[in-house]
Amino acid sequence: MLLLLVPELRESNASWWNIFQLKDKPQPALSYAKAVKLAAPAVVNIYSEEIQSNPNYLRSPRKINRLGSGVIMDSNGYLLTNYHVVQNANLINVLLQNGQQHHAELIGYDIYTDLAVLKVNAKNLPVIPQNVNQKSMAGDVVLAIGNPLNLGQTITQGIISATGRIGLSNTSYLHFLQMDAAINKGNSGGALVNTNGTLVGINSRQFTEINPQLNDIQGIFFAVPYQLAYKVMRQIIENGRVVRGYLGVISDHYNHTVKGFTITGIEPNGPADLAGLKIGDVVYNIAGKPIESITHALDLVAETDPETVLQFQVYRDKQSLTIPVKIIEKRGI
Repeated sequence: MLLLLVPELRESNASWWNIFQLKDKPQPALSYAKAVKLAAPAVVNIYSEEIQSNPNYLRSPRKINRLGSGVIMDSNGYLLTNYHVVQNANLINVLLQNGQQHHAELIGYDIYTDLAVLKVNAKNLPVIPQNVNQKSMAGDVVLAIGNPLNLGQTITQGIISATGRIGLSNTSYLHFLQMDAAINKGNSGGALVNTNGTLVGINSRQFTEINPQLNDIQGIFFAVPYQLAYKVMRQIIENGRVVRGYLGVISDHYNHTVKGFTITGIEPNGPADLAGLKIGDVVYNIAGKPIESITHALDLVAETDPETVLQFQVYRDKQSLTIPVKIIEKRGI
């Protein structure tokens, strides 16, 4: 009867331990090697050189060398990096992980996001995996890939601590991805990827504080979200710069009752002033889109082509008005 129930006993090599004792099978080790293998070849080392003339004619010009990283974004040779890596550079060299070296041309930059687009004349370059629908959340595991201190390509791991906006209206620490994956000198401009190797951001900076008593801050680093970086890159490639629409209003209050923002200040002779918007107006709809927050409204304007007329719906003195406003281009920093 036992042989019928346990046919393995018929085999001469059957063991009672194999039948009645569960074997402990080793679990596969947790590894991000696959993600690194997909993404790392598209992360490059960037070496830039700035030659500063010396007002003293007896002294030769001074060379300033900067170190950073970059990410190959498409097969045409376009790369993203941080603007501060290549700022005022007279010479930019890109070193691939396979040892190839290329001269890079600066296509354009955006001071607000500290991003720059470079172009190398090469084909069959490795391209970073991307997903236009990629959305990052606090708690996601991320890997930062770059060349810290020129030690060679290095991977650091952490989680996203907080997420920011992806619009063009404004930028600050609060609008970037915050993570605790270490970023050091040379990491700037490198890739922040998820555990699938998909790009989620461009590594940017470490948190800095003017207060000398807080100079030992750890674990607070920032990256430009992929969606924002991609928008900036496409605009620079198409226009040579990032074109942002401008309204010319100030607001520090969102009215949750009517779901609109209250105008608390207006720039003289700006688009809002010329269109007839007034302090105290509550803007609740722009171009047919309900306003979810002040930053949402600013993003709608920023991502509008200059010279476009948008219909603003506002409440003024308990009356609803529709006011056309011609958006202009935001200039300067």
